[in-house]
Amino acid sequence: MARTKEFDPDAVLQAALELFWQRGYEATSMADLVEHLGIGRASIYATFGNKRDFYLKAYERYLQNGIDFVGLLSQPGPVLPAVRALIERFAEESAHDEKRRGCLVVNTAVEVAPHDPALARRVESNWDFIETTLTSALTRARAQGELTEEKDPRALARFLLTVMQGMRVIGKGSSDPERLYDTAAQALRALE
Repeated sequence: MARTKEFDPDAVLQAALELFWQRGYEATSMADLVEHLGIGRASIYATFGNKRDFYLKAYERYLQNGIDFVGLLSQPGPVLPAVRALIERFAEESAHDEKRRGCLVVNTAVEVAPHDPALARRVESNWDFIETTLTSALTRARAQGELTEEKDPRALARFLLTVMQGMRVIGKGSSDPERLYDTAAQALRALE
């Protein structure tokens, strides 16, 4: 007869996500996970796999709980107010990231992806999704007359993706929120 788990796997996964997000992949050992989660190493391996497998599950959880780009950018009516709100949201969240965690996708891109092709593909996939969603929204904005015909929706989407991800890096490393607000203001000007 199989033993009943004495812990909630969902709560443990969330706690592991928080630890990986705060410390990073390399700086989080299995011993750290055991101590932080309050469950045995064997239970971690049996439920989540090795540290890398656990990180992948935490990364996927992070994406599931993230911003609903499609929902925000596919509402009927004018598009640019939603795009502006998204950029402002990135600036606000980055400026008020009290734990200085940044974005787990960006952290993964910088720390792990250069040495892990599978994680690099996951990061690239996330960025492709954001870029495609922004491109679609900006194409619609141009068709509705919110953007001039000279504006290239794909190039603009790539620019905004880079700015938003850069804001996550600055928010993690800087205590000056004005950097983020000034950056957001310049990005918003690109939409005029």
